[in-house]
Amino acid sequence: MADGATGIRYPFAEPPEEGEAINVAEGVLWMRLPLPMALDHVNVYALDDGDGWTVIDTGFASKRSRAIWNALLDGPLAGKPVNRLVVTHHHPDHVGLAGWFMTKGADLHMPRTGWLMARMLTMDVQDTATSETLAFYQRAGMEAAEFERRKTDRPFNFADCVVPLPLGYNRLKEGDTIQMGGRVWDIRMGDGHAPEHATFWSRDDNLIIGGDQLLPSISANLGVYPTEPEADPVADWLTSCERFAPLARDDHLVLGGHKMPFTGLPLRISQMIDNHHGALARLMEHLTEPRAAGDCFAPLFKRKIGSAEYGLALVEAVAHLNHLHHSGQVTRTMNENGAWVYRAN
Repeated sequence: MADGATGIRYPFAEPPEEGEAINVAEGVLWMRLPLPMALDHVNVYALDDGDGWTVIDTGFASKRSRAIWNALLDGPLAGKPVNRLVVTHHHPDHVGLAGWFMTKGADLHMPRTGWLMARMLTMDVQDTATSETLAFYQRAGMEAAEFERRKTDRPFNFADCVVPLPLGYNRLKEGDTIQMGGRVWDIRMGDGHAPEHATFWSRDDNLIIGGDQLLPSISANLGVYPTEPEADPVADWLTSCERFAPLARDDHLVLGGHKMPFTGLPLRISQMIDNHHGALARLMEHLTEPRAAGDCFAPLFKRKIGSAEYGLALVEAVAHLNHLHHSGQVTRTMNENGAWVYRAN
């Protein structure tokens, strides 16, 4: 299939069914796990190392995910053991069952930052939002009813859908190589969506394992959180895209963490850069009047944001405002409600 407007091509017409696998290249299987959210799936991969498998990413920790994995291990993975688990980044849909695989004998390989984040977050269980989190929401201009709800509701906890990681892992580093599935892969780190996000570029054919750093038809969330409220993930993302652009080829088959495998990576990277520059330009026009992050959804997303997407939309709005503020394009002051409001210079 092809998107005629973009030239980006999708070699596979349909994704794998639950518990099934599609052979996307010699020794490389593509599988899917369900997610309980609007983005309702995560792609995972298995690479045949001869005596066993290397699995890339895991899905959430849940009874359903474990059952699907057991069916995959007994079926498409042909009863061979998973000797190694590679995690691209620390988000729950990618690292959720890493600890489970490790109890079955798999060695864990992931970036140091991701391992530290996952270890920390699984141990940081909160029954109610912390004062720092509520202050962050207030400064972002969170809608009043949403703020009141989050003051009393149990917040999302990493430990709700991530198995604790046993002590010990193997570090993936920028510039190193790794052998998987009969190929040598260059490890290249991206940033913005997650710190130190691993991507893998085969030296032996046209394959790339892109995680959430290289996706075909959706934008990875670039969010700012209470843990680092002045972060600028938009700058990190744009820098990563610009670093990857000279390496990308039209014939690269990109195996992403969501949606469909695709070719046309040079164009897609250009789109990802342009999408954020376009969002920043619309945001600047919107800031002719002082506005808080919670007032900036319309120019960034160009669609109505519902309650299910509100949290991700808010942290992405903060990210884009932080970028404009750090680059000196806007000034900010705190209003009478304790929210930062931004205005174009």
